[in-house]
Amino acid sequence: MATVRKTLMVVHGKQIPAKIYCEQRKDVRASVGKKSVILRIPSWMDADLRKEQMIWFENWIEKTFQKSPNLFSRFYGRQYQDGDILKVGNYEYKLRIRPAHRENHYAKKIGSTILLEINEDDEPVNMQKSIRHLLSRVVGRDQKPFISQKVHELNAKHFQQNIRSINLKYNLTNWGSCSSTGNVNLSTRLLFAPEEVIDYVIIHELAHLIELNHSDRFWALVERADPNYKASEKWLKLYGEQCNF
Repeated sequence: MATVRKTLMVVHGKQIPAKIYCEQRKDVRASVGKKSVILRIPSWMDADLRKEQMIWFENWIEKTFQKSPNLFSRFYGRQYQDGDILKVGNYEYKLRIRPAHRENHYAKKIGSTILLEINEDDEPVNMQKSIRHLLSRVVGRDQKPFISQKVHELNAKHFQQNIRSINLKYNLTNWGSCSSTGNVNLSTRLLFAPEEVIDYVIIHELAHLIELNHSDRFWALVERADPNYKASEKWLKLYGEQCNF
């Protein structure tokens, strides 16, 4: 039976999440995943061999990140500082970041300013991750009227289906989803995309209210509402990774 151990690796002074899998396999494999660096080792290895592989893994990580420094952004994203300006579409938010003696991180919007009170004892990786989630929540709440209007307008124009709810969530695995009961979910990361791309994703999800699949009928509905949808799909593949807090 495979086991997994989570740990933190230090690379150039920065902590990187790591997962160590011990499983039935013949060889050793290292890789960089979306949320962690990964080491897979055979379950038959004894403690001494595993220790040797961990040393090799540390060296592999060091060389890999030295060769591709941009990999740090995959785990840390943007490094926010007090006074930074966050641009989301046509909107700008000024960030005021304050260290605080509190158990949980906190954020609220005051005018065009977002105030973040951050637990100063948190680990750096967790701190930046928490900041991204807080910003997503605050900005998502602020931008929801704009997105909701778009959803209702595009639905009235092209689909005329019943919509139960519209939700903005910090989703890293997809741009949107839609349930058979009329719940339309969109990722807050989409707010960084051009307006025509936002429209395409909304149209894509609204089409699922009629066709809960990706059949030819589904794509015909999408193309009828957005004849240039393939350009938006291409944009997301090329630049979608840049759409993040």
